[in-house]
Amino acid sequence: MELQTISQVSKTFQISTRALRYYEQLGLIKSVKKEDYAYRTYDETSLAVIRQIVILRKLQIPLKQISVILNDENISAALDVFTKKADELQSEIKALSTIKAILDSFIDKLKSSNISVKSNLLSDKILQELSETLTVTRTTLREEKSMNELNRAEEELSRLNDVRIVYLPPATVAASHYIGDNPEDNAGEVLDNFIKSTKLYQTKPDMRHYGFNHPNPTETNPVYGYEMWATIPDDMEVPALL
Repeated sequence: MELQTISQVSKTFQISTRALRYYEQLGLIKSVKKEDYAYRTYDETSLAVIRQIVILRKLQIPLKQISVILNDENISAALDVFTKKADELQSEIKALSTIKAILDSFIDKLKSSNISVKSNLLSDKILQELSETLTVTRTTLREEKSMNELNRAEEELSRLNDVRIVYLPPATVAASHYIGDNPEDNAGEVLDNFIKSTKLYQTKPDMRHYGFNHPNPTETNPVYGYEMWATIPDDMEVPALL
């Protein structure tokens, strides 16, 4: 099969070129370079892996677990990941069911009476009645238990999954910005040349490198931009063309 460019793969699978670059950084896929061609291309083997990644991401499997699945031929690794995810989803389903039951009770209460939302909807009396109607099968449900269930539901749905918060200290940066086809590659090429020509790693060994969409694509305009930053010494001069 003919090699596909990073832009073609991005359009085929409806994922950003930035995501493809990140998958490669994680070691999930490998790209190849055509002779005299600057951009990444992908063969059939990589495309097959990308298909698997896309499906697993739609199933809300984190990339760290996807790496475990793809790099371990033992079926038990995938089974363990899928089982844990199914358990998490079951907890979320239970939390959503609790919230829906409460909302349904509020709807029924509002339809059957002239309750003032501002003063009476969340009164102790209404909450007590709500506790009695949350479930039909439980006859000993008390207000405290219903509120505890609501609290647990809120905590379950508010939990951050697969998130890492990083503090970024103030810094002076050199920036490269490009809008158009393959903006990551074009913005990155300019910044990479700047870093190499100035030997930035020698003058600033702790250099950090960032990148983000600017602007994001929209439904009416799929063209988007990408901006890359590299931290530099505060007194360093940067060419205006960068």
